[in-house]
Parts: sequence; C-alpha cells; structure tokens
Amino acid sequence: MSTFFDSNVLVCALDASEGAKHTIADALIAQHISDRSLVISTQVLQETFSVLTRKKRLPADQVLDTLDVFRREKVVPADVASVLRALALCSRHQLSVWDALIVQAALDARCSTLLTEDLQLGMRFGALEVVNPFELAAHEPATAYAAKAPAPRRKR
Repeated sequence: MSTFFDSNVLVCALDASEGAKHTIADALIAQHISDRSLVISTQVLQETFSVLTRKKRLPADQVLDTLDVFRREKVVPADVASVLRALALCSRHQLSVWDALIVQAALDARCSTLLTEDLQLGMRFGALEVVNPFELAAHEPATAYAAKAPAPRRKR
C-alpha cells in the first residue's frame, strides 16, 4: 500500500537541524522510495519549498536540486474536482482548507497511510489512517513501563 507524506515530514527529512525528527523522516522517505510506495502532491512540493527557503533560509537552488528526486515518485496534482471534494471535507471534518487538500490528495491516490504532524493521530478518512511518525517514535512500548509485582513481605 502507498503512503502519503505531508510537507512537514519532508521538511524534517531535508533539514538536518531537526535532529531526531530528521533521522526518522529521512529513513521513512528512503524506505518508501525504495519500496516505490511514496506519494506526495504538488501542494506538498510547494509547501516544502516555501518552508525550506523562507523559514529555514536554505538556498533555493539547493532546495530545487533536493526536491528533484521526487520527480520519479507519484505526485498527485490538484484539479477542480479534487479541490471541491477537499472543500467538502473541510465542513464535514472541521479541517483547514490546506489539511483537507492533503487528505483529499491521499484519498485520490488510494493511500492507506498519511504521515503528518498536522492532524490527530489515529484519525481516519475511510481506509486512510493518519499517523504522526514522530509521535510514534517518541514513545516506547507500554510493556517497557509495566510495573513489577511487589515482592512478598516477610513476617517477623
């Protein structure tokens, strides 16, 4: 199944100053490119370029060269019909227009997973599940915190 990557995950992967998030995002992108299961949209490319060049102040030429790798991946364009479906998602699920466009692109590409920091973990849109890749990695399995039963007390 395909996985849709939101721009915040791409930004973390392409910005080494993001620390642990960079490591996680970079590994996920490499894995999904290798598996041919990575999906993004034209909006994701635009947002990633904007954040990296304006907020992170990386040189535009460098960012363009880096983003060129996604030319070989599945990139979902927005057309009038998909924008109208996204706008319907806005009212149905109280999403921002930008988040709804991301969700709709992932739905149009028939992705099973949407990797993003912007939506609630575990949120579902039909078969599409929202996953925050950084939240999952930040938590150890619950079994790591299992309390041990107290040792029996010796009677005196």
